[in-house]
Amino acid sequence: MATAEASKDSTQQVSRHQEVGHKSLLQSDALYQYILETSVYPREPEPMRELREITAKHPWNLMTTSADEGQFLHLLLKLINAKNTMEIGVYTGYSLLSTALALPDDGKILAMDINRENYELGLPVIQKAGVAHKIDFREGPALPVLDQMLENKEMHGSFDFIFVDADKDNYLNYHKRLIDLVKIGGVIGYDNTLWNGSVVAPPDAPLRKYVRFYRDFVIELNKALAADPRIEISQIPVGDGITLCRRVI
Repeated sequence: MATAEASKDSTQQVSRHQEVGHKSLLQSDALYQYILETSVYPREPEPMRELREITAKHPWNLMTTSADEGQFLHLLLKLINAKNTMEIGVYTGYSLLSTALALPDDGKILAMDINRENYELGLPVIQKAGVAHKIDFREGPALPVLDQMLENKEMHGSFDFIFVDADKDNYLNYHKRLIDLVKIGGVIGYDNTLWNGSVVAPPDAPLRKYVRFYRDFVIELNKALAADPRIEISQIPVGDGITLCRRVI
């Protein structure tokens, strides 16, 4: 009986955790909250806190980058001394703001999203933070822009860092183009590569419709990245999973 109750409690805890909007893969809300309260929130820049709270009120708030991932990206960009970057998929701009704050004053971010309205929700915060001049925002699909850049040989190998958090069914299409645009030694980060843990879920697992729809695309991407000899990779269980790819060829 005690075992059955413990199992029931564990199942309820996991169920509750999956409904929390912070997109953590940890099975303990308490442990995740500890990370946030101890290491993330105390060091979160005020503009990022403000934008995070604005985004939390948006009906699509699950699309945002988690606070711990935003902190991770911010530190990573400083570690690799990134200056010229790209972001595909902006939403309200939390990860974009994290990047902009990490770059030097003359750093640049080419930011693309199909929805300017969401970006403009966060734009006043970005402007107040004094980093809007670093951002070149373009509304619309990213693939045509990437194809245009590839036609210009000077654009090849010109980006230090690229972050992709957009339509999962196009991740492989993005990779085929981005590998030539990022410099050798540069990094591409693909977000959501553990996709709510669904990448290991059995075929008959009860999944939300959008999770099930994109799961196979994410699995296909993970296999392709693991087999790509042009990159070194590390798949990290931060947020909803992020795979870092360092171009070596």
